[in-house]
Amino acid sequence: MRWIAIAAATALGFFTFGQVQAESSKSARDTYKQLELFGTVLDRIRADYVEEVSDAELIKAAIDGMLSSLDPHSSYLDEEDRERLDVDTRGEFGGLGIEVTMEGGYVKVVSPIDDTPAAKAGLKPNDLIIALDGKSVRGMALSDAVKLMRGKVGEKIKLTVRRGEAPPFDVEIIRDVIKVSPVRARAEGKVGYIRVSSFSRQTEPNLVKAVKQLRDEIGTDIEGFILDLRNNPGGLLDQAISVSDAFLEKGEIVSTRGREKEKAQRYNAESGDITDGLPLVVLINGGSASASEIVAGALHDHNRAILIGERTFGKGSVQTIQRIPGHGAIRLTIARYYTPSGISIQAKGIEPDIIVPPAKIEAIDTSGRRREADLDGALDRSEEKSEKAPPLTLEEKEAKAAAQDYQLIRALDVLRGISLYRQSALSK
Repeated sequence: MRWIAIAAATALGFFTFGQVQAESSKSARDTYKQLELFGTVLDRIRADYVEEVSDAELIKAAIDGMLSSLDPHSSYLDEEDRERLDVDTRGEFGGLGIEVTMEGGYVKVVSPIDDTPAAKAGLKPNDLIIALDGKSVRGMALSDAVKLMRGKVGEKIKLTVRRGEAPPFDVEIIRDVIKVSPVRARAEGKVGYIRVSSFSRQTEPNLVKAVKQLRDEIGTDIEGFILDLRNNPGGLLDQAISVSDAFLEKGEIVSTRGREKEKAQRYNAESGDITDGLPLVVLINGGSASASEIVAGALHDHNRAILIGERTFGKGSVQTIQRIPGHGAIRLTIARYYTPSGISIQAKGIEPDIIVPPAKIEAIDTSGRRREADLDGALDRSEEKSEKAPPLTLEEKEAKAAAQDYQLIRALDVLRGISLYRQSALSK
C-alpha cells in the first residue's frame, strides 16, 4: 500500500506541476495576445490618424495612461520631469507654487504653497483647475498638466478654476522661481509657533533650528509649541519620520506595507525630544496631506500632541521613483502607510481631537455709542498732531494675520490651558 501512496503522491505532484506550467503558459499567451492588440492599434494610428504622430509620443502616452489608471499618484516621468522632481525635493523650483493631484479628470488643488504666486492669487485647497490658457485639462495626464503650469519666469498663465458649486472663473498668475522656506517660526507671547509648509530635505534641520531659537527668545517661561501643518501637501517620507522623531522619545512612527507582507517596514523614534516634553498642539486641515498626515498621526497616537482643526486630506500611500535607464523614470505607488495604532488613513484622513472650522473674526459695530465728545457742553480736548503710521514690518504683518486666525487663536487657548494646568499640578 505504501508504494501505491508514493506513486499517487508522485502522480499528483506531476499533475500539479503540469497544471502550474499550463496556467503559466496560458497567462503568457494572454499577455502576448494583449500586446499584439496594442501593436495593432499602434499600427492603425500610424497609418490612418489625421495627423502624423511619432512612435515616441504614442508610446509615452500609452505608458502615461497605464500608470495613471492605477491611482492618481503613479505616473511616467521623462528626464525633464525627473529633474524637476529632484529640484522640488531640494526645496526650490520654477512654476506657480501649487501642489496638485487628479480627480474626476481635472487637476485638483491639494494646497498652494505659502508666499508663492498661487497662494497670492487666492487659490484654495480642493479648487478644481479645469483649463490652462483656455485648454481643457480633462483627459490630460497629471504630468502634462504640471508641465503646462510650469514655464519661464515672468510669463503669465490663465487658470480656469471651479470652486464648489460656484461658476468657473479665471485666475491669471505670473510664473516665478519658487523658493520654498519649509519652516517659519515666531513667538506668540510665551508660545512658540512653527509653520511647516512642506517636507523637503531642509525641513528637519530648519525645525530643530527654529525650536532652539524660540526657546532662546522666549526663555524659561515658554509654555509650549504649536506645529502648524495646515495646507502642507507633504513631501519626503524620511523628513516626516525625522520631524516626528524630533518630538518623540520612543515608539513606532509609521509603518509601510505593500503587496508582499515580508517587505513591510517599521520606523521607530530614537530617544530625545527637542522640546523636553513641553505641551504641543498640531494644527491640521483638508490641505494637510501625506507626510504631514504621518507626523500628525504619530504625535496623536503617542498622546504627544493635541490635533486641532479639520479632517486631513487622506493620502495614505507611498510612492517610489524608479529610474529606467535612458527613458526617465516611473513614479509608482508601492505601499500604504499606517499610523502607530495600525490605522490606514487612505481616503479617510485624520480627524482632529478638537474640530475647529476656519472662521472670520469681525468687529462689532459700535458706531452708535455716545461718547464724552458727543455730550452737549463737553470740554474741548487738546489738539494733537497725528503722524502717518510707518509701514508694517513682516513680523507685524504676521502678528496681525495671527490675530484674525481663529484656528490659531483656539490652539493658543488650548496650549495655554494645558500649561496652566501643568503648573498648577506641579505646585501642589
